[in-house]
Amino acid sequence: MVLLRKLPGMPGWPTALGLRLPQKFLFLLFLSGLLTLCFGALFLLPDSSRFKRLFLPRRATASTSSSSSASSSSSAASSSSTRDTDLPRSPPAAAEPRHASPAAPRRLREKLRAAARPAPRARQQVQGGGDGRAEPATGAAPARDTRAPFRFDYERFRRSLRHPVRGRRPGEDPETRARRMKIKEMMKFAWDNYKLYALGKNELRPLTKNGHIGNMFGGLRGATVVDALDTLYIMELEEEFQEAKKWVEKSFDLNVNGEASLFEVNIRYVGGLLATYYLTGEEVFKSKALELGEKLLPAFNTPTGIPRGVINLGSGMSWSWGWASAGSSILAEFGTLHLEFLHLSELSGNPVFAEKVMNIRKVLNRVEKPQGLYPNFLSPVTGNWVQHHVSIGGLGDSFYEYLIKSWLMSDKKDSEAKKMYDDALEAIEKHLVKKSAGGLTYIAEWRGGVLDHKMGHLACFSGGMIALGAEHAGEERKQHYMDLAAEITSTCHESYARSDTKLGPEAFRFDAGTEAMATRLSERYYILRPEVVESYMYMWRLTHDPKYRQWGWEVVKALEKHCRVEAGFSGIRDVYTTTPTHDNMQQSFFLAETLKYLYLLFCEDDVLSLDDWVFNTEAHPLPVNHTNFKASVQQ
Repeated sequence: MVLLRKLPGMPGWPTALGLRLPQKFLFLLFLSGLLTLCFGALFLLPDSSRFKRLFLPRRATASTSSSSSASSSSSAASSSSTRDTDLPRSPPAAAEPRHASPAAPRRLREKLRAAARPAPRARQQVQGGGDGRAEPATGAAPARDTRAPFRFDYERFRRSLRHPVRGRRPGEDPETRARRMKIKEMMKFAWDNYKLYALGKNELRPLTKNGHIGNMFGGLRGATVVDALDTLYIMELEEEFQEAKKWVEKSFDLNVNGEASLFEVNIRYVGGLLATYYLTGEEVFKSKALELGEKLLPAFNTPTGIPRGVINLGSGMSWSWGWASAGSSILAEFGTLHLEFLHLSELSGNPVFAEKVMNIRKVLNRVEKPQGLYPNFLSPVTGNWVQHHVSIGGLGDSFYEYLIKSWLMSDKKDSEAKKMYDDALEAIEKHLVKKSAGGLTYIAEWRGGVLDHKMGHLACFSGGMIALGAEHAGEERKQHYMDLAAEITSTCHESYARSDTKLGPEAFRFDAGTEAMATRLSERYYILRPEVVESYMYMWRLTHDPKYRQWGWEVVKALEKHCRVEAGFSGIRDVYTTTPTHDNMQQSFFLAETLKYLYLLFCEDDVLSLDDWVFNTEAHPLPVNHTNFKASVQQ
């Protein structure tokens, strides 16, 4: 209670007002509260307030602000189980010139300006159980970037290439040229029918002559357009390339709100856009790739930084696939981001993309590998394996591919990736590589120590991968791995040769006296997959053994005979019948991969030379980093 002293010669002023004792008490209580309120209000004024600075020294003002900021950060951190480094970063205020060229869409520039404003306090809820859904989080606004402006020096990059993108095409064998022209005609036929019946949809349904959207891309459209861009360019289908480019410029909308596969959006859309930018220098492809890449970042908001497999591209919410064991993430999905994300950082100057995928490496290097093998399921909450199922086919495949290609893309500087690849291949050869009674070499699957003598079509990429790695192995191991690559590629060829259509099944087995054939009805289909011809292409380039071109031409004839229909190409439901039923789907990867690899098989080696390019797992070419193409320039 505040006690008032009487002034000399005057009665106490509450008494002078004629107040009784209870009234005096209430009056004094009111006055005390009023004084406290007025003094406390000083601390709520902005730090820049002149009135505040009359009463509080500068040091006190600064510490109050610092304390408030720290309290806010602490509160945000306690409401999230994700480390600060796992939160998506808002671009700095100077980032707009970095991302948005004059041709960039208006909505991208608006998003960048909005992102540069102070962000609200992060709100996130990550749960290890239930459906594994994670609420999106927004990181605190970063300090203003005072570094010099950034741009990617495209002209310097093009000068660094050791070979022309489309090659020099010296005098060549007429038969080889005729076969290449046939594959080019197949590409034009596939594109023309897609454009006629399904432009803007994700795939063409060639039997019913309409489009298919599906639910894998989160509301994104035009998967076939983006997947086909670099193939059209390499094949010099100029008019068709311009049609595809125009669709991307005018109709490719990234403001969607749907559930997308992080993996598929990355390898098809981000990979396709990045590749086409590097091939052409057209800014629209770069700006779209960067905008889409930023939409994928919230998937990494987990306790470990291992991204979940499904993301809503509008809200940023992410969760694991419902079929994935115990809410786990899939090795082939979170392990197949490295190439694209490094290039997103390369083009934007924003290190966050590279940091995300390098953190995945840290988690994988920390966790114990059973028998040196990488199981397919990893918890994004604990960072531990969920099941000990190992496969070089589906669920595991492209993780291994990206290890050796990360090393090659770094111009052989990423020694960590090379060691991870070498160690993994050693464990695979020791535990999974087997030889059948008939002498066929194959890669089995491993389920907690028990082998499943099955090899999927998806695993047939491994012949090319092992050959690519062998080319750069030590002399004592080079021939060994080239022999292993040739044997696996030969086994995959046998899976084609032993079918009635000369096309391979989805999976083939080595048990009960059966070799390199599907034994189950559910494994007899062919959906225009590329992995076998992918290995043919690598084996041709690294050995120049003519059998690989011959095997590739057999695939071309089989596609023409059994998969070509009136309005495009379709997969078939049974490779073991000469009158197959079609599945009515022209997959986007048929244009991105199958036809591209077949075309390159009949090109000279300097067309998309392996000295200059690595292919992502959707066959989109990304450049080897021969030098640093970042340039600081004055605005």
